[in-house]
Amino acid sequence: MQPQQLRDPVLIAAFEGWNDAGDAATSAVEHLALTWDATPLAEIDPENFYDFQVSRPTVKILQGVTRHIEWPTTKLTVCRLPDQSRDVILVHGIEPNFRWKAFCAELVQLALDNGVTTMISLGALLADVAHTRPVQVTGSAHDAETADQLGIIKSTYEGPTGISGVFQDACLQAGIPGVAFWASVPHYVSHAPSPKATLALLHRVEDFLDIAVTPGNYPEQSEEWESEVSQIAEDDDEISEYIKSLEERDSEEEPLTPASGDAIAAEFERYLRRRGPKSWGDKPDKPGRDGR
Repeated sequence: MQPQQLRDPVLIAAFEGWNDAGDAATSAVEHLALTWDATPLAEIDPENFYDFQVSRPTVKILQGVTRHIEWPTTKLTVCRLPDQSRDVILVHGIEPNFRWKAFCAELVQLALDNGVTTMISLGALLADVAHTRPVQVTGSAHDAETADQLGIIKSTYEGPTGISGVFQDACLQAGIPGVAFWASVPHYVSHAPSPKATLALLHRVEDFLDIAVTPGNYPEQSEEWESEVSQIAEDDDEISEYIKSLEERDSEEEPLTPASGDAIAAEFERYLRRRGPKSWGDKPDKPGRDGR
């Protein structure tokens, strides 16, 4: 596909998988695509990057008779914002199973071909945080001045990384500066959706681009999610005490810590299963439609 003539485009990327606790990051990109009327731009040929026994293709019926195969892949869409001075390219992908360097090189080339000047990487990680507290967003920027301007809580994480970190590094190496935002998701309620984390990421995009982002139903969904998790936790003294300890430990100056307390988390998951499915544990309709 021929590159489009875009105005000083910024690229926003999120990938399903390890980088996307509670589906928070990819949900943010999906919301932006709906809000900003995204149109197809390009997609990565999945043949060399995905294990189709892990990420299986799906069959869909078109017009009641025609069978159509949809392959798991990474897609790029473009948002032309008439009231703004720049356009936005959205990348919604699946963390590849193979050849990460080649995968990122292909994405970077698409970004360069379309004149991308800045990139934003969105992710979500599991952490020892309380669901009742404001979502802590850590991150990194291409320089200290940008980090200070955005008020980024600098991550001190060192260890294994996901495709989001590799892609951000590939962009920097290619001369495309950018930032990464990582929302913290309570590890004791880690399954999707996590609307509060999604909303926090949308606010970060809004701040960085200085473009108003319509939040849709996410504020209401966030309040409902928090309320329902609290109600469930109240029925278990051990979980309630654990959450209380997280609340007491919390402070703005305290850095985000990797998830621990696996035994308590496992017990909480078992407790939820005993109670049966709850509405906050099922993925609700998105507004307007249906580790790192």
